[in-house]
Amino acid sequence: MSKEPELAQIHAGFPSPAEDFMDVALDLNKELVRNPSSTFFARVKGDSMIEDGVCDGDMLIIDKSAEPADGCLAVCFVDGEFTLKRYRNMGSYALLIPANKEYKPIRVDADNQFAVWGVVKYLIKKV
Repeated sequence: MSKEPELAQIHAGFPSPAEDFMDVALDLNKELVRNPSSTFFARVKGDSMIEDGVCDGDMLIIDKSAEPADGCLAVCFVDGEFTLKRYRNMGSYALLIPANKEYKPIRVDADNQFAVWGVVKYLIKKV
């Protein structure tokens, strides 16, 4: 019976010169989290952002301290519920844009209880 191969010995294409550094530990918190006290992880539920490649079950890394830029992927609090959408600042109101033709944009203005809860910094997908 043969021994299972070690991961460092498996190549899918040309061998990598980085193989010499396989013993170096990679800390994903150091790589992906810039503001630990304001960074949260959440799992996506639903399909409203599927055309942006955000699928049910994907993991989001969200920074609550980040300022939302126009067009960013944001976790928004609207009238008591959280939603993940593209944020568009329209001046006197905001549009929350889905990435699925089955859903309509959400217009939020002074009549809504609304806040951009956090900005998505990374999307982690299972392949």
